[in-house]
Amino acid sequence: MQDHPTAPRDAAKKAETAAVAQPCAMVIFGAGGDLTKRLVVPALYNLVTAQRLPDGFRLIGVDRSLGTVEEWRDSLSSMMNEFVTKGGGEFEADHIDQTAWRWLTDRTTYVKGDLTDPQAYRQLKEHLARLDKTASNHLFYLAVPDRFFGTIVAALGEVDMVTEPDGQWRRVVIEKPFGHDLPSAKALNAEILKTLQEHQIYRMDHFLGKETVQNIMALRFANGLFEPLWNRQHIDHVQITVAETVGVERRGKFYEVTGALRDMVPNHLFQLLSLTAMEPPISFDAEAVRDKKAEAIQAIRPMTPRRAMKDAVRGQYDVGTVLGKQVQAYRHEPDVSPQSNTETYIAWKLQIDNWRWAGVPFYLRTGKYLKRRWTEIAIRFHQAPYTLFRGTHVERMNPNWMILRIQPDEGIALQFAAKRPGPTVTLDNVRMDFAYESYFAAAPNTGYETLLYDCMIGDATLFQRADNIEAGWRAVQPLLDLWVSSAPQHFPNYAAGSDGPAAADALLARDGRAWRPLE
Repeated sequence: MQDHPTAPRDAAKKAETAAVAQPCAMVIFGAGGDLTKRLVVPALYNLVTAQRLPDGFRLIGVDRSLGTVEEWRDSLSSMMNEFVTKGGGEFEADHIDQTAWRWLTDRTTYVKGDLTDPQAYRQLKEHLARLDKTASNHLFYLAVPDRFFGTIVAALGEVDMVTEPDGQWRRVVIEKPFGHDLPSAKALNAEILKTLQEHQIYRMDHFLGKETVQNIMALRFANGLFEPLWNRQHIDHVQITVAETVGVERRGKFYEVTGALRDMVPNHLFQLLSLTAMEPPISFDAEAVRDKKAEAIQAIRPMTPRRAMKDAVRGQYDVGTVLGKQVQAYRHEPDVSPQSNTETYIAWKLQIDNWRWAGVPFYLRTGKYLKRRWTEIAIRFHQAPYTLFRGTHVERMNPNWMILRIQPDEGIALQFAAKRPGPTVTLDNVRMDFAYESYFAAAPNTGYETLLYDCMIGDATLFQRADNIEAGWRAVQPLLDLWVSSAPQHFPNYAAGSDGPAAADALLARDGRAWRPLE
């Protein structure tokens, strides 16, 4: 590539094995929104510094909130500089490489238009036709509220912008939420498949851009040490935790009709679940991997209303202290009803009915304003028999854990028992810990870089298919139906800054187990 900024050493190492993406024009609908400014454009900047984008790359913003390309560039530059000076986002850097930033902004243009106006799409088509012919492939990114997904896809079809000419591709990236329940997910799939083919649709879940998430398959299938133990004969249970230290912030209107279950479980948590529980694929081909992920979700045991009442816990945060700061209750947040029954926390025990996992409970939990920002998959192995240690100072056998940390400190840990030095036989827990940042020189990452790059090279492995989406909603639908018909008795039921509601602890205590503490 000519006139390209120099990549840092760690990115240069990665460049040895990853090709530059194909030339393309990337169109962002919702160019003036937070998602674009906080995640998508910073990820593109990181791809520039890592030398992943070709000279034939073009970035086109579409929005009605900004008038000119200069205004859009200024708003993006302001946000990037704010990340450096104030922090607080997924993008972390101590400075902006001005050569790399200029490389990106020089390739940036803008089309002002209303997403519901057919004329906007005609203008966009004419705009793309005037661009450098090297950017003949088109990637459409829908960084907009979900109510516009069907509208945009249909409009692109009306002006013939998604038909794939010989040797060229047209792809559409759709952010979550992909539906609000099973019927709406089916309806949205049916609507967009009237215009697009399945291979053109990239349903985005940025959790899958995390290195540790991608490493789950490598950990399992590239090591003879682990995969033989990855089954019900050796594993007691699995805990999947996505804990947040933020509240609903300015998203009260969105969260009131969404809640923690819809917002997190069918997408984020089920993606972690499927990678943990899936059978080995025959290759890393996208369809082979997605087949096995879909099978894992489809194998979740259907819930009866009685079972849903027993095996799921919902919570809502009250006033409390989070990271040393006093925060208000959910019902006092802007645009939230003072009598709201929307859950900000969910804990759920589920079963996967197949030969590998029958009888192994999977415990899922996620919530807002918890004690610590922490995402992990914790695998608890069966305890060893105690008989050998009778007559020693060992009073109980310590459990063995494998912990896959997703964020904020990506890594893998093993916890097991060892003899404490001394004349008597006593055991203590010890820990072997692998941290990505201490072993590999990791490039800056918002979680979107890998996913955007994969869109450009046509690798759909980390994206959800229609059947995977619908299987996830099918699994949670009984909970949605139950919670619509039965109001919680005691909301709010956990203090902000805590581990969550007491009922979640009772859910595991009933089985003789306990959550790993958020410490």
